[in-house]
This record gives sequence, structure tokens and C-alpha cells, in this order.
Amino acid sequence: MIDKLELCNKIKELYPDIGECGIDVTVDYDDEKKAWIVDLKKDSHELKTYLEDEDAVLCLDGKQCVGLSFEIAQLRSNIESV
Repeated sequence: MIDKLELCNKIKELYPDIGECGIDVTVDYDDEKKAWIVDLKKDSHELKTYLEDEDAVLCLDGKQCVGLSFEIAQLRSNIESV
């Protein structure tokens, strides 16, 4: 079983940009989609991405969370273009 807080903390550890640029991150499990929702927010900007269970396990093992780095870069780009 994957722990929500542990996953959230690991994402912050792997992607220190989240804290540095003031991006808030929340993690919740979506029973319908059977995937983890990673919600990235800064001011009026928000992006959500999904992590399958396998990807969440890889993330917890210290490997890169697939797709997440792209979403973080995209959110930063949206913020900086304003």
C-alpha cells in the first residue's frame, strides 16, 4: 500500500523546484481511475497529472516520476509567461 504523505514528500524531494518557486503540491488517490492525482498549484495556475501505481512505486524507490517533470516544467512556464 502506498502512503499518500510519503509519496508527496518523495515528489518534493525529487523535484526541489516545487518548493523553490512556490508551487504547492497535493497528492490523492482516485479510486475511479485507479491512479494517484498529483495536483500542482501556484496562484491562479493549476495542473493535474496522474501517476499509475507502478509509477508511484518507482517514484517512492527514488526513481523519476514519469511525466511529472514535464508537468512541473509546464506549470513554471505558464507562471513565468504571465
